[in-house]
Amino acid sequence: MTSTYHNYIGGKWIPSESEKTFASINPGKANEILGYFPNSTVYDTRSAIKVAEEAFPFWRSITPIQRVDILYRLIRLLEDEKKEVALLISTEVGKTVTAAEKEVDATIQALKHFSGAANRLAGETLPSIDPNYFTYTIKEPLGAVGVITPFNFPLGIGVYKIAPAMLAGNTVVYKPPNDTARIAIKLVELFERAGMPAGVLNLVFGDGDVVGKEMGENASLKAISFTGSTAVGLKLGQTVSARGGKMQAELGGKNATILLEDANLDEAINGIMISGMYNNGQSCTGTSRVIVLEEIAEVVLEKLKAAAQAIRVGYGQDEGIENGAVANEKQLHTYLHYIQSAKEAGAKIECGGKRLTENGLDQGYFVAPTVISHVTSDMAIAQEEIFGPVVAVMIVQSYAEAIQLANDTSFGLSSSIYTNDLAKAQAFIQQIEVGVAHVNIPSNYYENQLPFGGKKQSSIGLREQGSTALDFWLDTKAVYIKS
Repeated sequence: MTSTYHNYIGGKWIPSESEKTFASINPGKANEILGYFPNSTVYDTRSAIKVAEEAFPFWRSITPIQRVDILYRLIRLLEDEKKEVALLISTEVGKTVTAAEKEVDATIQALKHFSGAANRLAGETLPSIDPNYFTYTIKEPLGAVGVITPFNFPLGIGVYKIAPAMLAGNTVVYKPPNDTARIAIKLVELFERAGMPAGVLNLVFGDGDVVGKEMGENASLKAISFTGSTAVGLKLGQTVSARGGKMQAELGGKNATILLEDANLDEAINGIMISGMYNNGQSCTGTSRVIVLEEIAEVVLEKLKAAAQAIRVGYGQDEGIENGAVANEKQLHTYLHYIQSAKEAGAKIECGGKRLTENGLDQGYFVAPTVISHVTSDMAIAQEEIFGPVVAVMIVQSYAEAIQLANDTSFGLSSSIYTNDLAKAQAFIQQIEVGVAHVNIPSNYYENQLPFGGKKQSSIGLREQGSTALDFWLDTKAVYIKS
């Protein structure tokens, strides 16, 4: 029997006022329902916000060193239950178990990073112009805050936002995507078992235009951290900013990898597969444009096609599979839409470009890794985020043209260049208009101790991760004392 789950408010599992539910399904076997979840209302959302507000005075009184004990216990729980959590991620998102295990590992690493920040929540002592005054600053939590996450890394991104928010002393209202509702339940259960007090973390399911809209408009939430589409993030950011709240958003990307004539091509092709094809291209930092000098373009194209065609696509839980299903039916149709758009614009589908239905794959949302050539910058395939295993190959005559083309987009998240020319690598780092740059490394590579975020329409507000990961979740107070 399929289970029915509820919202988590004030330490209790509570049904929605609406009594309506939606189903979360297995994208690899679309007729398999993983659970029913509440289609929450504005009333449900406001209830969670009110509880978070009520829990804030107690939570802010706890020292960061005391709060971090929860993260230490959460690390141990994830280590002990890694395989179970990874299987759940694989089943609900469609990615392979191997990719899901890597997500659990990355989440554990992030928790270790955040845990180390607990004893660094410090202000500054500054000299006053008056010798009788003692002046300094202190860091304070904001209050009740909101977290809205995407489906592609449902465990990791949830933790990347919730952990620093609660460590800073804030209480949280958490809205996950409907596609990964079961994983959100698991994450909250783990936080609860790790000792999170009632009311500090609250979970509300439902549609973005109801729950998310209320979170954006409700002035009781002092800040919102969002990861998702650029269109939704920009609109939400305007709403939050208009009411005086703080906004942090990680949005879309149209990331380029540049291949110069002296590149190690095998290493470069492998990097493009890792970042642009694996995990079904459902990574905001993944390569979706390959910009290559004409003199090596033919060789590169053949190598890309061979590598893409060699990717084994199937059920994420099966042995040896490298790509599972895309996350939902909407992503399937988005993939097919952009393939058709590329054809109509005059691009050439070198391989892939279709839904996979053989050997029972018609039961889910499986697509072929795709390489497209004859792509120009004015095509939608070169400008709009697909979030699928599709790379567009664009040919240039020079390094200068490659940089110009790489920057010719409204996004500015990540990038990579493959070259052995140190001067050009350094020039690339300076000239590329992104928040994350790589040299001879896949464009989706990251480490928690470095800040994460982009330029242009790829980000809003302060960066996540890095040494300043908690800054978004804190206010600074200046103090003057007369001795």
